[in-house]
Amino acid sequence: MARIRGLVTWLLMLAFPTSSPARPAVSVFPSQALLGDPAAPRSATQSGTRPRSPGSLPRLSPARALFLDFDGTLAELAPEPDAVRLPVGLMNLLSRLQLRLQGALALVSGRPLHDLDRFLAPLVLPAGAEHGACRRLVSGQVVSAQALDLRLATAAAQALVSQHAGLRLEVKTHSLALHYRQAPALEALCKATFGELLSCTPGACLQHGKCVVEIMPALVSKADAIAAFMREAPFAGRTPVFAGDDQTDECAFAWVQATGGAGLKVGQGASLASHRCASPASLRAWLAAAVLA
Repeated sequence: MARIRGLVTWLLMLAFPTSSPARPAVSVFPSQALLGDPAAPRSATQSGTRPRSPGSLPRLSPARALFLDFDGTLAELAPEPDAVRLPVGLMNLLSRLQLRLQGALALVSGRPLHDLDRFLAPLVLPAGAEHGACRRLVSGQVVSAQALDLRLATAAAQALVSQHAGLRLEVKTHSLALHYRQAPALEALCKATFGELLSCTPGACLQHGKCVVEIMPALVSKADAIAAFMREAPFAGRTPVFAGDDQTDECAFAWVQATGGAGLKVGQGASLASHRCASPASLRAWLAAAVLA
């Protein structure tokens, strides 16, 4: 650990070779064919729970409210975030699904809001972006959590990335994500370095995902985003269903199931989710069947 602290100190010296910048005041942001609260705990302990088989996926009736993750759930994972390719017809499918659910459809993703809009244009959906730190309501209004001061952490992370090929730093509005999918041997270094960088990022927590580690606001989660949507029309009074694929989705699985809803794990791995499907393609087939029902 002392070695990692020394590395972080060195990275900060690289980023600020002459002097350390003064900390800024924390600011607050305003609130095709079909394809063939109470907030929950901030993290859910992985268990040996075996979700149900694909044959028992929940029926998507108009009495449901549906929340979907993006990467690894609606879309297959890609080596780089910008390399994701969406199948033909996905926007049409989501539009028809939104009609079937009378508007009770939202995305809940770690991606920034502008990223989701770029991929799904011209479709614009309610969304909990950046793990819920930024939420677009049905009305189109965007409400956001208090922004973190990420300047020191960003500078140190950029210095680390410059020293290692294969690392990619994603600077979001409310968080900082370090991707090591192209350099898996650096996983321990990335996690340890970001762990140390928490000390210069008040109000932050560390979140781990598939080949990514992220510094994000401590008081937001996907569970919180879903809980907030469920207090608002047209989601209120419905039974929530959430589909996701990653460790970052476990708290949301726990919340929807605690309120009588269903969690749907996409892909392999232990999960709290009550249901499972094999892949994003399987999930899209389930969604397509729902609009034809």
